[in-house]
Amino acid sequence: MTIIEQIIAKHSGHPTVKPGDIVDVIIDTRAARDFGGANVVKNLLDNGLTIDDPKKTIFTFDCNPGGSDQKYAANQHYCRQYARENGIRVYDVDAGIGTHLAIDNGLVWPGSTFVSTDSHANIMGAISAFGQGMGDQDIAAAWAKGAVWFKVPPSIKINLKGVRPANLTAKDIILNLLSIFGANKLLGYSVEIYGEETEKFSLDERITISSMGTEMGAIIVLFPTPTSLLLELKRITGNDYQPMTADADASYEKTFDIDLSKFVTMVARPGHPHDDTAIDTVRNQKIDSGFIGSCTNGRIEDLRAAAEVLKGRKVAPGVVLKIVPATDVIWTQAMDEGLIQTFKEAGVMVSNAGCAGCAAGQVGQNGPGEVTISTGNRNFEGKQGKGFVYLASPQVVAASAVAGYITTPDQIPDQPALFAPTGHASRVTRQEKVKTIKPTVAEGNVWLLPKDDIDTDMIFHNRYLTITDIKEMGQYTFDNLKGFEDFAKKAKPGDVVLTNKNFGAGSSRQQAVDCFISLGISCILAESFGAIYERNAINAAMPILTYNPEIIQQSEIKHGDSVRVDFASGNLTNLRTGKTFLINKFYDAQMAIYQNGGLL
Repeated sequence: MTIIEQIIAKHSGHPTVKPGDIVDVIIDTRAARDFGGANVVKNLLDNGLTIDDPKKTIFTFDCNPGGSDQKYAANQHYCRQYARENGIRVYDVDAGIGTHLAIDNGLVWPGSTFVSTDSHANIMGAISAFGQGMGDQDIAAAWAKGAVWFKVPPSIKINLKGVRPANLTAKDIILNLLSIFGANKLLGYSVEIYGEETEKFSLDERITISSMGTEMGAIIVLFPTPTSLLLELKRITGNDYQPMTADADASYEKTFDIDLSKFVTMVARPGHPHDDTAIDTVRNQKIDSGFIGSCTNGRIEDLRAAAEVLKGRKVAPGVVLKIVPATDVIWTQAMDEGLIQTFKEAGVMVSNAGCAGCAAGQVGQNGPGEVTISTGNRNFEGKQGKGFVYLASPQVVAASAVAGYITTPDQIPDQPALFAPTGHASRVTRQEKVKTIKPTVAEGNVWLLPKDDIDTDMIFHNRYLTITDIKEMGQYTFDNLKGFEDFAKKAKPGDVVLTNKNFGAGSSRQQAVDCFISLGISCILAESFGAIYERNAINAAMPILTYNPEIIQQSEIKHGDSVRVDFASGNLTNLRTGKTFLINKFYDAQMAIYQNGGLL
């Protein structure tokens, strides 16, 4: 078996599993964050559910460590109260990013399982563990049952050949991979990375690469565990672990041999993490701000690399550089090593540990028109603010902050670029659900959205994440998707959404599903769905179906056409032409959850 098949088999009580099998997976550590935690608790209370094992259950307050938003503060306190009553451990606002805490505190280990309301929980692939971001219903089920249903994904193997170029960072490696595979070529796959050079990768480097598997649409990016990594984990946690690697006769759907020696320093252009380019194509782009941190690049090695560039230098006039360590332990280590002093002398703003700008709850956000270079994992429009975000390594961000424009450490000018004058001055209770017999046939008018990779920030923007009343969610549907900002005003109950590949890429937010339920949308048809989004929709009894693009072409369905969709048979009828075509019907587990009115 592959690595993920071994882990799932061990945690489901099966001697072997294969791609497509649906099994209940026992979860070793079950986490909820501050923005999703309140909904997890509400789901438990509303459904009369209790905690399976408090010792395996944790809260992590990493999205808004300062509680600077009143609704965040209310949600955090609500979760603290529930934790006190149920003996649940809270990694509070002084601790840092939950996924990193889980690794560093031995809550996750090679071969273990972990879930969280964090779409980057698959970062656990860095240590060959199963990690998944899930919506609040999934996490509530995990807390109550100790296990979640999961479909075993097919596996892909990537062999990185050749010698790693000098000065090529882990961030450059994942940006190069994103430029090759884009946002959906690895959609739904478990990816294993091998190669002689990869065995030399540090834990911090593996974390950087695995954390952006979500941006490639992958279920997880897994590394096998060489002796060097096991020794590093023992140094951090004090625990001895067994190595994990795939069986010699493991079966992969595809294998890719990629020449690592040809990788170059890269930057992701604003809008999409997979819109990557060699840095020379954007060199000298003026910036307003820089950000170093997030679950992708907030480790001690990242801070050391930034300090090496900043030592003896100053951030360019008018440029703001913000640095946020991933955990408080890393923050303290940086202080002990003198890195914080270096940052302060260079004019950097250093904040308390957490997710920072990536989660819209702490420092790192930018304003309208502001150009930021960031080590974050996402640069979707509106994700880190209203401006434009380039993604790069800590070294490039630090060098660019000193230069005042995008550059590399070896090309920092003696005098920084200056700004020229431009003349411009510039929580509600979720309603109780009543179980009813669910119809398996829908009819409605089609909304045609001919776009790939419509992400959750486009569907339901993160500025609305504190909303818990489903009745309020519908009005914000697609208000961050260009050309469809008026969707919520024009959509009618029963309408059908028809779109392309990877619908629902990005975050684990349940609201991106619930907003359609709020509007009464009857079903969503897509060529493929983001992995977390697919689970969220099924668990919420929101009908979603996939199709072969050739079938849709043959159906001649146009925007506004009336269609009939049979969830049980997969029959799709264009009522304008009277022709019927076959798409993918509900699978058994999906139908069972749908007829139950949802997972809970």
